[in-house]
Amino acid sequence: MKMQKVKSDSKNEFKIAISGVKTSFVNAVRRACSFEVPVLALEDIYYVKNSSALYDEIIAHRLGLVPLTTDLKTYNARDGCKCKGEGCAKCQVKLTLNVKGPMMVKAKDMKSTDPVIKPVYPEMLIVELLEGQELEFEAIAILGNGKEHVKWSAGHMFYTQVEGKDDEFVLTIEPWGQLSAPEMLKQSVSILNKKIKELKL
Repeated sequence: MKMQKVKSDSKNEFKIAISGVKTSFVNAVRRACSFEVPVLALEDIYYVKNSSALYDEIIAHRLGLVPLTTDLKTYNARDGCKCKGEGCAKCQVKLTLNVKGPMMVKAKDMKSTDPVIKPVYPEMLIVELLEGQELEFEAIAILGNGKEHVKWSAGHMFYTQVEGKDDEFVLTIEPWGQLSAPEMLKQSVSILNKKIKELKL
């Protein structure tokens, strides 16, 4: 198997030419990259005040879809953490918000307990507050993957087959920003290797 980076026309794309493999292998990498690479996303929202025009559930949905920078070396999945899912500094991050209108509430207005973990797109709009309206909450971010919910998807990967070549493909990765494209690819291959080892057992 050979791999080589290919120049892309877009800064949001990462392309790799791969040869000496079967379609089934490339598709397995695609699926792992798109749906199994873990990233952080907001899961539990605890409201103190919400007098905005939007219901709690609508704001929670918007918050869940705010991509967060992810540090996979520091954080574990809840089900594999030593705290046994109770929640600790190794498996969750707290983000808080306390604002009063009039203002446009944006992702950057949330304060994180870990400065490394923050919204990828700080200008993402959460809600507009009018005069006298308030929004205050605590939100907990945990690791998950795209198979469970799209908010835990690290990005999108697809491939094209080189014309006339049965074993040559071009992989294209479009990350949402939580992880870099090379890190997504590395994680997807690691996930596949782990599954193969489990099958051998």
